[in-house]
Amino acid sequence: MRSVRQCSRTACPHAAVATLTYVYADSTAVLGPLAQLAEPHSYDLCVEHADRLTAPRGWEVVRLLPELQAAAPSHDDLVALAEAVREAGRRRAPDPAPALAPAAAPAPDTSRRRGHLRVVPGAAQGEQP
Repeated sequence: MRSVRQCSRTACPHAAVATLTYVYADSTAVLGPLAQLAEPHSYDLCVEHADRLTAPRGWEVVRLLPELQAAAPSHDDLVALAEAVREAGRRRAPDPAPALAPAAAPAPDTSRRRGHLRVVPGAAQGEQP
């Protein structure tokens, strides 16, 4: 399946179609096809930002792609999206509740959203089990 990486430019929501790398030793910016993997020292750009690319004064821009165009979703992309939506729509059966000891606290209510912190029943600090 094709990559769905976004443009590296701040707040740009468009899909990347090209990768920009710099060759500092040669004062060159190289704009080529979208790399298979995201690299830490390269930038993925959408069509608009790739077309408007300029280099610093004294630098050369080498474009390895004569015409850039945004890729339309392929059949595989649409099938993968449909499968993801179906999977998210399926309800999982709730896990069976563990048997509680007579003095244990009741099971927490899982029907509403909880914060990232919660109280775990157990011995209080300083008590001996």
